Amino acid sequence: MVLVSYLSVTSVLAQTTPTQEVPALLTFKDAVSIGLKNNVALNQQKNQLNYTQVNKTSSLLQLGPTVSAQGSAYRNDGNSFNQNRGEVVNGVIDFVNGSVNANMPVFNGLLMMNSYKAANNLNESQLHRVNRSQQDVISFVSGQFLTCLMDKQLIKINEENLASQKVRYDQIKTQTDLGSKAESDLYNQEYQVKNAELVLLRSQNTYKNDKNTLALTLQIDPSIPFDIAETDWDINLLMSDSISLNEMYTTAMEHRSDLKQAEYAEKAARFTYSASKGNFYPSIYAGASYGSRYNYIHGEDNRTFKDQFTKDNTQLSYGFSVNIPIYNAWQYKSRTALTKVTYDNAKINNQNTEVTVKTDVMRSYQNFTDARTNYETSNAQLKAAELTYKMEKERYDLGISDIVQLSIINQTYVKAQGDFQSSKFTLMFQRLLMSYALGTLKFEDIP
Repeated sequence: MVLVSYLSVTSVLAQTTPTQEVPALLTFKDAVSIGLKNNVALNQQKNQLNYTQVNKTSSLLQLGPTVSAQGSAYRNDGNSFNQNRGEVVNGVIDFVNGSVNANMPVFNGLLMMNSYKAANNLNESQLHRVNRSQQDVISFVSGQFLTCLMDKQLIKINEENLASQKVRYDQIKTQTDLGSKAESDLYNQEYQVKNAELVLLRSQNTYKNDKNTLALTLQIDPSIPFDIAETDWDINLLMSDSISLNEMYTTAMEHRSDLKQAEYAEKAARFTYSASKGNFYPSIYAGASYGSRYNYIHGEDNRTFKDQFTKDNTQLSYGFSVNIPIYNAWQYKSRTALTKVTYDNAKINNQNTEVTVKTDVMRSYQNFTDARTNYETSNAQLKAAELTYKMEKERYDLGISDIVQLSIINQTYVKAQGDFQSSKFTLMFQRLLMSYALGTLKFEDIP
């Protein structure tokens, strides 16, 4: 069954964060909300997004000037050159220096411009990766939650079957005591009761195990009792869904975040490659520096700090610097080759992602169509099995049929009930998977 087979990768979402309070009746939205908050992979991607946003801003600001201030204060005991006198002075002198420096890139082979474009696209790529990771969590938690809901429905079916088997046992026992039924019928019915009890016990254990799996995924303490709330899902609306395969392709190409992530990653790699080629060009920087100095000679008459620092010892320098790369042991060549490989691989990954998206869409469309057909079939099967069971029960009560035939028909009826519930929840889950394949799955869509 598709619903069960999808739930085999629990370890992907496990996170060692402190357990959280869980409501006694856990709703679908509660489960997804807790999953989105606690998922380790999603939180790591969000942290990475914070970094790409800072890196984007930093790359933008690097297009402008850099400004720094310097200052120092020290004492010299011995010979030193005195700027005010223009001679060497021997003695104890205190110095205070201060300056402001600014540098502005004029030309560097568009290295910084391309670096900013690369950082901008990396940020967009990471943003879409976070969005897809959120959809991963919603899809996974939804599958586990719907499995628990199906377990609850199977428990109800088995409880009703056990109650029915017990009533029939009491009836047969009374009839056996009166001599109207064979004693073998009583033994057969006793087996049916015991078997119904076993099936109910196993379904209850399955529900507990699936709840524990869900609790592990959501990082909530499994020892804290909680129950799964029913969902308000309109099956008729699912059955009337008539989206075509071509429409799904178009929607997926517009909304799939992993595809957009790959597209932006390719752009980022292309700009990174272009930026690395900028190292081969000369770089020109404009710079300016303004500073001053104060010195105090112990034992002599000194001019004031104001006169020295603001008038006499000020200095302003400005100009351009040019750096021409001539030979650096192929370091730039090696780095550029690496960024070229990264760019080529990004293009391959983008093409592969596009094929993957189309494959996912086709698979989800086929699985949803199959699930819808299976729901209709199981519904018809359930009605037929129910009618057959009622007729066979009447035949047995009239003495026309035997207990073995009635037991077989009852087992078919119980199986039909289970198959119908399974098909219903599989249909729900396949509709979620179809939204997941289209890239339109959102928390707001959870009932």
